[in-house]
Amino acid sequence: MKVDAAVVGQLAQVPEGARALERCGYDGCWTAEINHDPFLPLTLAAEHTRRIQLGTSIAVAFARNPMTVAQIGWDLQDYSQGRFLLGLGSQIKPHIERRFSMPWDRPVARMREFVAAMRAIWTCWRDDSPLRFEGDFYTHTLMTPMFTPPAHGFGDPAVFLAAVGDRMTEMCGEVADGLLAHAFSTERYLREVTIPTLTRGLERAGRQRTDIEVASPLFVVTGHDEAELAAAAVGTRKQIAFYASTPAYRGVLELHGWGDLQTELHRLSRVGDWDVMGSLIDHTMLDTFAVVAPVDEVAGKILDRCAGAIDRVLVGFPATVSEAEIAELTATLHRGTR
Repeated sequence: MKVDAAVVGQLAQVPEGARALERCGYDGCWTAEINHDPFLPLTLAAEHTRRIQLGTSIAVAFARNPMTVAQIGWDLQDYSQGRFLLGLGSQIKPHIERRFSMPWDRPVARMREFVAAMRAIWTCWRDDSPLRFEGDFYTHTLMTPMFTPPAHGFGDPAVFLAAVGDRMTEMCGEVADGLLAHAFSTERYLREVTIPTLTRGLERAGRQRTDIEVASPLFVVTGHDEAELAAAAVGTRKQIAFYASTPAYRGVLELHGWGDLQTELHRLSRVGDWDVMGSLIDHTMLDTFAVVAPVDEVAGKILDRCAGAIDRVLVGFPATVSEAEIAELTATLHRGTR
């Protein structure tokens, strides 16, 4: 199993953050599109590392168009010498329309076409062939030598798609190189819902499970004593409550019989009562959504949760866990045995 982590979005902190992840034996570092651009930090990370893969988890596809994403993906693949992983997600309708002022329509079909258009652009650049992509959402039929970037020889970036719902997950199995599961996924949801749905998409496209990587972020609550564990749990409870308040993720809660909690958390989120929301995540829910264990046991718990379902896990550890301890944890996860 590959072991990944997030790198901070503040540009001044990215070089050392990426170097530290590489020193600790991580396989990949990922950026998110939250309050910073997801691509720019990876340019710095590529400059200051040599081995670790670099990915977006995620960049919002529908805030852009296939040409702009193809171009930055091409350049990062070149600059990183083949280490770039392009993770894309749809976001949700209010953000696309009201934050990004972009159209929202048939997101699964649009994402399928977005990936196809982007790959058509890469093929044009790589093979020096005509660009002739005409779809329902995107049309790309103009590419002259002046606007064609030089070939770099590192291949196309792997395309990972974020998916929660059945239709997006199934489509991911048909067209993507990787699936980015949502952090708000339990082990049961992944094994009973996500993986079987992904498998249907793979089978429809005549693909094997080995043709796609499943990457999953994982909440980790750890520490050296009860005080450190309790402190780590506070922030994780708030994160879980935030995601649980979102109607799009209600299905995960309903699988566990917690659907009514989503209604209450959504109500509290509308009035900004975040502290109360976190307090509603009890020990059972925390243990269901997060790996909770002391530092010397946490790697084993992660392996138990991911075995047979996850190919690469995105994990972060509290500041109380030393770099040497993290290096040992990643080594244990790589071995796949305690």
